[in-house]
Amino acid sequence: MTNNVFITGGSRGIGAAAVLAFARAGYNVAFTYNSHPDAADAVRRQAEEINPGGLYLAIRADAGDPAQVRTAVARAEQELGSLQVLVCNAGIAQVKLFTDTTDEDWRRMLDVNLSGAFYVTRAVLPGMISLKSGSIVNVSSVWGQVGASCEVHYSAAKAGLIGLTRALAKEVGPSGVTVNCVCPGVIQTDMLGDFTGSDLAALAEETPLGRLGTPQEVAAAILWLCQGDAAFVTGQVIGVGGGFGA
Repeated sequence: MTNNVFITGGSRGIGAAAVLAFARAGYNVAFTYNSHPDAADAVRRQAEEINPGGLYLAIRADAGDPAQVRTAVARAEQELGSLQVLVCNAGIAQVKLFTDTTDEDWRRMLDVNLSGAFYVTRAVLPGMISLKSGSIVNVSSVWGQVGASCEVHYSAAKAGLIGLTRALAKEVGPSGVTVNCVCPGVIQTDMLGDFTGSDLAALAEETPLGRLGTPQEVAAAILWLCQGDAAFVTGQVIGVGGGFGA
């Protein structure tokens, strides 16, 4: 039986790398995007080239909107069948002083980065529980572990994902569902767009392995957590950051 995976925020960065990694591993993939339809279509076509026999759906949905998330999951289940894997990756970032952070900044950050994981997990989990099997991976951040100046709301949301992971793993473990979390360090994605070259060089120097990470390296960790070799791994927070923040 071909396994089916649902990935939020799959049009760019780590999410896009995850879509392609699961396609390469033989999964059917449904993924959401919000603001970049051309990028989402390009990722879908890449997945088709990697594994022409698979099914790939790019579904527009705002991760912070529970109704849109519910509709997206229902479509994936209708077109692919039961979902064995969920990757909660959708996220936004913002560099801003805490005292300048508005109510809307705070609300939107938590809606997408934390509530979004709650909404999609709530929609997918009943099917996993009925099958007595499933894997959920939440994509947090090293900032969720150690905090980042001028990214308090981002750090708080990502820390919330770690708490969600650990608590839910205990709750659904008896139903055969694993829940884990990856915490990327400094990864070469669009989220680094506001950083200067000297900023990136400093971050690479601060990373014990001496470089920035790639989305593909994070995707590989996500994929591993959803396969047989990791069947006894749950409630864990896996750092993928070259030692940054350790």
